[in-house]
Parts: sequence; C-alpha cells; structure tokens
Amino acid sequence: MYRVFCESYENYLKQYESVAENNEYRHKISKPFELICDLECFRSEQSQNTLLYQELCDLLYYMANNLEKFPGLRAFLWTLDARGIEGKYFGVVPETDLEEQTKLVCMFLNLLYWDEFSSQVGQVKKPIN
Repeated sequence: MYRVFCESYENYLKQYESVAENNEYRHKISKPFELICDLECFRSEQSQNTLLYQELCDLLYYMANNLEKFPGLRAFLWTLDARGIEGKYFGVVPETDLEEQTKLVCMFLNLLYWDEFSSQVGQVKKPIN
C-alpha cells in the first residue's frame, strides 16, 4: 500500500510539471505528501517542527478520526505508523483542505493515478502468441 501511494503520488505530480500548473489548488494541497514518500525528509521536517510537517500531521490526524467515512485508510495509516509517521493535531490546515487531501489519498490507493507500465520496470514481459 505504501508503494502504491508513493508511485501514484509521483505519477500525480507529472501532470503539474509546468510552472503555471504548480499554483493549482490540488497541487498545493498535495505538498505534504512528499514527506510520506521521503522518510529522510520527513525526519528532517519533524525535527524542525516545520509548517509542512504540521500540515501532514493534521492530515493524518484527520484521516484517523474519520475512518468511518474513509474506512479504506485504516491499513494505509498502519503502514505509516510502522514507519513512525503519525498524526497529531496542530490545527494549521482548514477542514475543507483536509477533506480534499483525504479524497486524493483515497484516489491514490484506489489506483486512479497508478501507471501500470512504470510499476513494471525491471519485469520481463512474456510475448503474446
């Protein structure tokens, strides 16, 4: 599940490669996701208690407290917890953004941004007869 999230996030970012698109709402609210995909960056931001770290903590706290609405996130939150990534309430992110971020995470986990071909890099495909 963790790998699916990270690869989907990478694929998601490809649609925002131009500078003009970097200011779009959905791109902006996805910024905390980079801490999930880069544990070294997460630890650094955590030690400095940065705004980005606080935004991610708010998101994870929101997700954990809304599992009845988003039950598919339970296993994902466990995989993050195993990596030391846990939610905590800081109150720096509006609830509307938290809900949109959570919906985006659900889309990633439901393979909406999954690229079947890039996930098979290094795998040998059998020829079709």
